[in-house]
Parts: sequence; structure tokens; C-alpha cells
Amino acid sequence: MTTALDRRRSPLAVVSDRLAATGSADTVTFAERPFRVQLEVRAGAMLRPGVLDDALGLHPPAEVGTVARRRERHVLCLAPSWWLVTDEPEREPRLECALAELVRTAGGIDVSAVDVSAQRTTIDVAGPSARDVLAHGCSLDLHPSAFTVDSCAQTTLAKAQVVLQQLDDAPTYRVHVRASFADYLAHWLLDAATEYVH
Repeated sequence: MTTALDRRRSPLAVVSDRLAATGSADTVTFAERPFRVQLEVRAGAMLRPGVLDDALGLHPPAEVGTVARRRERHVLCLAPSWWLVTDEPEREPRLECALAELVRTAGGIDVSAVDVSAQRTTIDVAGPSARDVLAHGCSLDLHPSAFTVDSCAQTTLAKAQVVLQQLDDAPTYRVHVRASFADYLAHWLLDAATEYVH
């Protein structure tokens, strides 16, 4: 039986094959990670310590610009008491339900959890030239001494608002981009990579 989930279409569906075929492990690669679960969580000072840990299964980082991870679940601290929680795609809304239960238990006071999964898609940019490709359109200092594994930041990339995250030392960067800018950004990435893949 076909469900609504089976009929979903990524904002990069028309360009995903081209992204996947561009570059190599020796230069730079692109891969869309569509339909990842994404929730924005905000909490106030009145929330009992540790409550978010129970709902998320890990301790959310307190330092802005850092990431806590457990397998595919990533918790990015975007601002004081404001996190973007991402995880692998789910057939059933387990994470959303856990956070909704947290909000219900707290009586909606001092905590909110909003599902923004449909708002953004993600693109992984990896390989020895990944940093150089991103540097063409990002004002952040991506040098390893300034932006390291498990760093994250809200920034602009080629004038598109994104949340940028570094996953490993390869380096692999995860770009969370709004769906309405995804096609534009994908084409910009392909153009910016030209000098590295030919």
C-alpha cells in the first residue's frame, strides 16, 4: 500500500543524480540526505535539568556552535537554549512523539518542540576539496583551527541561509538548507566544484 511517505519528493530530486555523479573521493563529493527528521527545541531556565536528555537520549550541548551526537541523532546548539535536532528518516514519528510528550508533561511551560522536517533538506559535501568549495561562498573561517568536527553555525552559503555542520576530518560538511533555496544552492555547489573535479 502506498502511503503519503512513499509519495514524498525531495526538493533536490531533479538534481540528486547529478550531485551524486560529480567529483570523487579524491576531490569532492555531494550527497543529498533527504527526509531527515528535524526538530527545533527551545527551553527556558525553568525546565528541570536532565529532562531534555531523557527525551533526546543524549545531553544537548550548552555551548553555541557545538554538536552532540549519538549515532544518527545530532543535536546542534544554534543559540542559548535553542537546538536543532536531526536524525535519520523515520516511518513513524518516534522522536517527535518523545518531544511532544516532554512538552505535554511540562505543561507547555518553558519548552517547545517544533517539527521542521519539511522546511529543510540536507546536502553532505565531503572530500579533500570540500572546504575550498564551500569557502567560495561562505564567510565563515572553515580552517581546522577555527571550525572543527562537531562545530555548527547558522550562516550564509552563496547568499542562501544555511546551518553548516562539520561531521568528520575528511572533511565532511553537512549543509542544512531551506527547501526553497535547495535547488539554487545545489547548482551553485556544482558550479563552485568545477575547478576541483575537472
